[in-house]
Formats: sequence, structure tokens, C-alpha cells
Amino acid sequence: MQSVKNQLRLDPLTGRWVAVAEERAYRPSAFIAKTLPVQDDPGAPCPFCPGNEEETPPALETYGPSGSWTVRVVPNLYPAFSGDEPMVTSNRGPIFTSAPASGLHEVVVLSPEHGASWADLEDAQIGTVMAAIRDRVDVHSRSKVIRYSQLLLNYGREAGASVEHPHGQLLGISFVPHELADEMAGFSRFAGGCLLCTTYEIEETIGVRLIDSDEDSITICPYWSASPYEMMIIPRAHGSHLHLSSTSALGGIGRAVRSALKRLQASLGDVAYNLVIHAAPYRSLGNFHWHVHLVPKLTTKAGFELGTGVSINIVSPEQAASDLTGKDLAQEAS
Repeated sequence: MQSVKNQLRLDPLTGRWVAVAEERAYRPSAFIAKTLPVQDDPGAPCPFCPGNEEETPPALETYGPSGSWTVRVVPNLYPAFSGDEPMVTSNRGPIFTSAPASGLHEVVVLSPEHGASWADLEDAQIGTVMAAIRDRVDVHSRSKVIRYSQLLLNYGREAGASVEHPHGQLLGISFVPHELADEMAGFSRFAGGCLLCTTYEIEETIGVRLIDSDEDSITICPYWSASPYEMMIIPRAHGSHLHLSSTSALGGIGRAVRSALKRLQASLGDVAYNLVIHAAPYRSLGNFHWHVHLVPKLTTKAGFELGTGVSINIVSPEQAASDLTGKDLAQEAS
């Protein structure tokens, strides 16, 4: 297959254009190395390690045998959203509008093992992590204030992590953020049924951007990837909400995330990444298919990206899939 050098691709989820420009990968220092320490003081006691539970607020949920734990969910000590005030805007003149930053900001401690990551978790641990996420999202869904919950995992200082111990964050907020509103609009625009059901059916047939597939999920490098080696994990079972998915399906998605991370490590080493789960806002009536975005932190947004909102991807998703799986592009294209 001939390499993709300069091409615009439309992201049907968000309606935004992405520029694929592989020749820019030949610039010196095109990729960011994961070199920064996560914590300013690596020798400081870890608040998420067993025995240091008093360093966090009291747990919201604890999973594991009596006297120990395998997964903990605790309130974030420095929440970005808190309180239960309704989403009522205040206008201070013609251009200044504000509202209470109500909601919940929680930390999901993925394992008692300080040096572990999602890529290291055993099947049973992954099942517990996904169950904890489901349980907390279910609690959020019954709030009168929270309209949407965002699960995220930042790995590496370059991706925004401030504590080395493996953990994710769950934020329940009182509004629908722009990224989700754009994705919901993408599903509404698509006239062929479900946008992501159609995506995984076609990608599985073509195979060129396919990373993994099993009975629960399919993992691809999306055609419209905005970042090098970006991956998307799509559940096979169509559903708008993570917390309404079956236990077995959730475990399958968690294992697919682990597989994707292992492939990333095998191909690129220990790189920083962001992982986010997108599900429909609560009480949403529109069509949606919840999914996982995995975005390695290999490049930075520069002036063009910030000025235009158009991302430049210096590794085509076809080449990324080839690197991650060892597949030959020419054979796949034939």
C-alpha cells in the first residue's frame, strides 16, 4: 500500500477534519519521549497504597475480601466539580455567564500494587475494575444534578498524571460537554443505522486498520485518527450506556483495553497515554454507542492545531495498525 502523505479525513463522530501528513514524522524529535517523573517527590508516601488509606477521604466503595481491598473508589481530594446545586446560569452583563460547578469527582484505584498498570491487570482484577466503574456510574445516573459522567485514565506525566499509582478518575458533571454533544450530533447525522456498528462491521471486513476482535469487542485504529497510534475499542453489543451493559461484556471491554495497551508497549515502549470512555448523557433519547478512546501522548498540539482545531496526524492509521499488529500493509491491501 502506498503511504499516505497529505490527506484530509473527516471524523464522522465529531464532524471535524483531520490532516494525515506522514512526511512530518521524519522531522527530528517528532515523538515525545516519556521521561518526566510522575510525582514531584517520588519518595513521598503514596496515598493510594494499602496502609495509607487515611491519606484519602473515606472510600465510597471498596471491593475485595474482608480486611483487604483490590479496588477502591474515593472522592478526589482536589475536586474540579462538587456540590449539588442545580445548573442555573447567572448573567453578569452581556458577555459574562457563569454557573455552579456542581457534581462529583472521584478516583478509582485500579489495584493495590503500586507499580502495576491496566496493562498488568489479571482477568479477575479487570472484572472488578469494570464493575466498580459500572457501580459508580449507576450512582451518578440517579443524581438529579449530574447529566454526564466522564471516566478517564492519564498514564504518565506527559498525559497529565500526578500520582504514579494506577488509578482513573470519574467526573460527574451537570452539563453535556462539547465533545459529547459533537459525537451525539454525529450519530444523528448518520443515516445508515448506528455509526459505530457500521464502523466495526466494515473495518472487520477490510482488516487494514483492525487491531483485535473477539465476541465482546473490536479494536481499530480509526480511519479518522487524529493522533499517532490512536485506538478505539467498540463493544459489539449496541448500547448507549456503560452502566447498563452486562458484566461479561464489561469484562471483555476491560480485557480489550489491556490487549491494546500491551500492543502499544510492545511497539513503542513505555509511552504516556490518555484513555477515555464515552457513553451517552443520562436520560438521553438519541442514538449512541458507548466506546473507548485510547490516545498515546506522542506529539504536542502546536499553533496550527490550536489556531484551527484541525489535528495533524503524522502516522496514518493504516501504518499504525501495521506496526501494532505486525501485519503487512501490501498484503492487507491486495
